[in-house]
Amino acid sequence: MKQRVITAVVALIIFIPIIIEGVIWVDLAGFVLGLVALSEVLIMRKKLLVSPEAFISGLGILAVIAPTGWWQDLPHFLDPWYIVYLFVLLLLMRTVVSRNRFSFDDAGVITLSMLYIGIGFHFFIAARDVSLVALLYALFIVWTTDSGAYMIGRKIGKHKLAPHISPNKTWEGSIGGSLVATIVGSVFWYFFPTGHFSLGIMILLTLVFSIVGQFGDLVESALKRYYGVKDSGKILPGHGGILDRFDSLLLVLPVIHLFGLI
Repeated sequence: MKQRVITAVVALIIFIPIIIEGVIWVDLAGFVLGLVALSEVLIMRKKLLVSPEAFISGLGILAVIAPTGWWQDLPHFLDPWYIVYLFVLLLLMRTVVSRNRFSFDDAGVITLSMLYIGIGFHFFIAARDVSLVALLYALFIVWTTDSGAYMIGRKIGKHKLAPHISPNKTWEGSIGGSLVATIVGSVFWYFFPTGHFSLGIMILLTLVFSIVGQFGDLVESALKRYYGVKDSGKILPGHGGILDRFDSLLLVLPVIHLFGLI
């Protein structure tokens, strides 16, 4: 517990000034976090971080994460997704030149990871570009859902939510976490509104975003369970890897964008 607290304090000391400052600092943070998260998937997949596939997918995820404004001067026959697809083609070509030591399955896992992680961190940057309030709204939903689920689940949790994926999570904790997040997120939005919806709609949307965040947590838990690892990485002592810390946010931010809030 002491190690977890120390890591959390140090991480917040670094993270909070970055999101407050915004601009290039958040862009750089999104790129670095995305690359580290992708490297965690590569390690779980037992792929070398110094390899053609790591280099190709690293460039690919940077293209996915890059802010939309960075592409405005592209020639008319190019667009960001076409460039991303070129990296996917290189991964497919890698299956040939490697004589299937790097397989189609490998290319599929890495491509999906590029999209899953890259789009999440793309909207991390996009949320801060909208405003600090928009990003904090998403962060508060994720943090309060996790904290509420943990505390309520420990107190009254009895019925397992997904025992085959994450045996410690309970329905009581899940419901409690979403209720806490809905209250906190809605109060935050009331005092610091963003978007064009009424308070009633935002209460409902906050509940939806909290549930989506829990799916993000479970998706990453399923990934770790499939590869037989406890944590996605060791970069954050006591907390695991970057995927462990940002799993919920990677799903929440794109869904928030779907409703025009970022």
